[in-house]
Amino acid sequence: MISLILEIQNNEAGIDLPLQEQPDLLDISKSYQQDGGEFWIALSDGKVIGTIGLMLKERNCAVMKKFFVKKEYRSQKIGLALYGELLKFAKAAGVQHIILDTPSVAYKSHQFYENAGFHKIDALELPIPYTYPDRNSILYMLDL
Repeated sequence: MISLILEIQNNEAGIDLPLQEQPDLLDISKSYQQDGGEFWIALSDGKVIGTIGLMLKERNCAVMKKFFVKKEYRSQKIGLALYGELLKFAKAAGVQHIILDTPSVAYKSHQFYENAGFHKIDALELPIPYTYPDRNSILYMLDL
């Protein structure tokens, strides 16, 4: 899972984000599940081909993290399936706002988020305190 994420972040997107700046990946249970969130993986032949996580926060807000699909599987709607599970979980948990950060160079991701109903926001519009490894990032929010 970690190698898939680092490969996409650093080799595909070129954002230079080391594992040390992503401590959530080293303890999924503590970072996601302990506070009521969840982390999903998609497998093919026992290998991780996709990931997505949801961190539950205060004030009915959640943060979507680590949404990645291996390049050769992107046309197979793996991302849509992962995202669908996340939305179903978020709605059942009473989440009203999902926020995310994404590097400015991730153009295809931006298109997906905007088609899914997310809208760009400024850091001052964040409904909760939220820190992230800023790589000239764009913030998005989805109102459920």
